[in-house]
Amino acid sequence: MKKNSIKPLLLAIASAYSAQAVLANAEPLILDKVEVYSTTPLKGIGLPLHKVPANVQRANPSAINNQTGVSIADYMNSNMQGVTVTELGGNPWQPEINFRGYSASSLLGNPQGLSTYIDGVRVNEPFGDVTSWDKIPNFAIGDMQLVPGSNPLYGLNTLGGAIAIQTKSGRNNQGIAIEGEMGSWGRKRGLVEFGGVSKDGSVDYMIGYQHISDDGWRKYSPSHVNQLFAKTGWQSESTKLDLTYIGSDNRLIGNGLTPEFLLSGDNDQIHTRPDSTNNYSHFLALNGSHWVNNDLMLSGNVYYKKSNRRTVNGDGYEGSFEDVGGVSTLDGYPGITCSQAVDDCEVIGSVSNRTQTSQDTYGTTGQATFNQDFLGKENQFVIGAGYDYSLIRFKQSEQINLSSASESIADGDITGTTGSGTVFDPTRAPVLEGDGALGTRQSVGLTGKQYTARLFATDTLSLNEFWHLNAGASWNFTRVDNVDTLRGGPSAANGFNSLTARDSYTRLNPTVGLTFTPTKQLTIYTSYSESSRAPTAIELGCSNPASPCLLPAALADDPPLNQVVAKTYEFGGRGQLTDTIGWNAGVYHAVNHDDIQFTAANTQTGAGYFKNVGRSKRQGIDLGVNGVVENFKWSASYSFVHATYDTDVEFVNGSNSTGINSDGIYTARAGDRLPAIPQHQLKLRGQYAVTPSWNVGTNVIGYSDQFVYGNENNGHQSNAADCNGGDDCAVGRGKLSGYFIVNLDTQYNFGNGWKLFAKATNIFDKDYYIAGRLAESLFDASGSFGSESKVLSLLPGAPRAAWFGFRYEFGAKPSLASYDRD
Repeated sequence: MKKNSIKPLLLAIASAYSAQAVLANAEPLILDKVEVYSTTPLKGIGLPLHKVPANVQRANPSAINNQTGVSIADYMNSNMQGVTVTELGGNPWQPEINFRGYSASSLLGNPQGLSTYIDGVRVNEPFGDVTSWDKIPNFAIGDMQLVPGSNPLYGLNTLGGAIAIQTKSGRNNQGIAIEGEMGSWGRKRGLVEFGGVSKDGSVDYMIGYQHISDDGWRKYSPSHVNQLFAKTGWQSESTKLDLTYIGSDNRLIGNGLTPEFLLSGDNDQIHTRPDSTNNYSHFLALNGSHWVNNDLMLSGNVYYKKSNRRTVNGDGYEGSFEDVGGVSTLDGYPGITCSQAVDDCEVIGSVSNRTQTSQDTYGTTGQATFNQDFLGKENQFVIGAGYDYSLIRFKQSEQINLSSASESIADGDITGTTGSGTVFDPTRAPVLEGDGALGTRQSVGLTGKQYTARLFATDTLSLNEFWHLNAGASWNFTRVDNVDTLRGGPSAANGFNSLTARDSYTRLNPTVGLTFTPTKQLTIYTSYSESSRAPTAIELGCSNPASPCLLPAALADDPPLNQVVAKTYEFGGRGQLTDTIGWNAGVYHAVNHDDIQFTAANTQTGAGYFKNVGRSKRQGIDLGVNGVVENFKWSASYSFVHATYDTDVEFVNGSNSTGINSDGIYTARAGDRLPAIPQHQLKLRGQYAVTPSWNVGTNVIGYSDQFVYGNENNGHQSNAADCNGGDDCAVGRGKLSGYFIVNLDTQYNFGNGWKLFAKATNIFDKDYYIAGRLAESLFDASGSFGSESKVLSLLPGAPRAAWFGFRYEFGAKPSLASYDRD
């Protein structure tokens, strides 16, 4: 193979990095540089961005490192249009990234609508399609693109968009770097990374390790993050191979929503503890590409993912009794009995829910890219196939902790231990007999296998120098095979109590788009796309309203669910107003069919099931402008996201005022807004170079109001002033107020490899809430434990905080373009 056959690939990648550097440094746009977009998750030849019928947002290390933050989520929240970030789990390394009303969340049970890729491998975990952001080291990110819409070429779960990450390599990150950071909440972070290239230039290598220790700003909320990244590559004139490894061992405490009355004057308060997650994972991917000739490139990958998760969640417990052979027995615990009649026995205490999840996933994807004219017109055709297999093992157990006269429960801490002998509820007096060790049981045992096969193709034809037609499709087949390891298969004995079931899903998802580029400074585009998401093992294992489960807790037997299908229309444009001012604008309309949501089954706190709820709709507007004036770089963006139900959906929540007189049942009507999605968001960024070595920047982030979970019908009204604490009492507001947050950052480059940086968040110490839920608690308004009450639970935003750090680099870091030479 001749040397010049590798040049198209190197030129494409080099031009992409050059264009990103221009955007990151806000220098005048050089119009003859071509920014390249990957049409599929695999890194290939790519398309010039002016031929892409979408507003693809991008970030590279220079842009990310220009604003220090705890993760990629922090950068996306501050800078990317249509993106909001919340921490429903109460931990900064377990965020929920929401884009245009679709989420990529770390929490089981949240509707997932964004796919996430690392080096061409989909990393949404098979058990719930969650994205574990703590397993993605921010220091390993070499390039990231946020692809909007229901693009079927990005596979399952791309309902509202895809986040595609390519990792760094030693080829463009040579030398040794040490980084340290410390500051508020006892946070300490250390990073070391090393990269290089062999003497003959054929082999590159990079390795990095990061450790973070953080006490958290809320009580009892420490976290420890350990991330390892390693990559080695080899290339010849026509072939390139990269082997990537990412490992993590993280212990995260995420004490989430807390009743409003416990937060009065003390936003660092929590409700129950512990809420601990231990993530241990390995990710190994081999990517390769080969130029057969100047017009044909083959690329693909094989990968293995290992993900172990252990959780411990402390919750309130209110036990019920049943008559078993004339004996009052605690439901589910035959060893614990009550000396009185069933109707006179009740127990209040706490429960420690424990889960163990093991996920092993193997897969491969390959594609061929034909970059040759068709009928005398510029054309690029991509065709490929992929296969993934996942083995999931899930166990859940619970240990009830019964209150006794000698126990003290205060400040939301209900983590007492189960004793032995006679235990009783001090507020209700009936004596309970039994061995406390019998207060532990395994409630769920599930083994799931998931098989996914897909075929995909896309073609981009330049009808002439101004008009470019894009069309593609993806055919997906998914089978989910669940086996109940506790109860076995369905039988007359266990009937509907078995989780054993098998369901299959197939669908062909199309996409078509058109771009018009009358000048180099203007692109106008429109597109239509469809994508789907098959129900996951956890959703299929918890879809029976007669047997609700507790997330991330028990699964029950279940009827089948339909796969979710999203259909998106989009129209927009982008371009340059001047050499130094760029703009973009777009409108979109997306409808989910057979949407799946976790719905409360009764007024018992937390119990519910997954179900198809009909249609939901997201539509909105994105506007952005950015530029540079001498030493000042700036950007501004506005997004309007109108996310609503599109069909009537029935919910159950006894804390919603509209459901109090109807057994907690209320209906969200078509047009009611989805909870937890602000309609308006504004983001401003400014950065001034005081000297060539010192810059100072600020971000202003603003969100409008949002409805809380449990108020899906938008109709909840508090009657706390009149209800006198009775069963018909509905407290708290159903909507959270909007807020603005201002952050500051600065960096000083001393030269000789030394750099100092600092960041301050929420500098005006604004009190605000980022999420809420109408719920119930075993604490009353005075903080006493044992009296159930309806509450508004809130997730407070972090107070003012600041961090500072340094970075020292040994040796220069040449750009990738330096390797594109004759």
